[in-house]
Amino acid sequence: MSESQTTFIMVKPDGVKRELVDEIIRRFESIGLTLISRRDITPSLELAETHYGIHKERPFFSEVVDFITSGPVVAMAWMGENAISEARKLIGATNWEEAEPGTIRADFARSIEENVIHGSDGEDTAAFELELWFPDGLES
Repeated sequence: MSESQTTFIMVKPDGVKRELVDEIIRRFESIGLTLISRRDITPSLELAETHYGIHKERPFFSEVVDFITSGPVVAMAWMGENAISEARKLIGATNWEEAEPGTIRADFARSIEENVIHGSDGEDTAAFELELWFPDGLES
């Protein structure tokens, strides 16, 4: 059963630096999702630590926070039928070497750390991340 959902997608600093944003947006549009809000921002330490808070006790926490605050990111809200699962399929596996051919990570990631993009992995995560990155609400 399909349902309309909104999901959070972020092009990470490596993707922005490599000028992949337009290509990534085109790919999401090509699977029928609609961009409803976009925010270009260099995340603060507080924002990054909150975003990755679930990993606070993990050894890589400080590395991901340092990376995500190292430059501008593009935070986006995408809407469409089964947006969360469809976006995850398009993004590909976190480990770029395991990502299916044709996915964003298979095509553009260079390492597990610099894997170009983040996408919400479920409805609760999407709600949390959308509220965190778009505190003034989503534009329509």
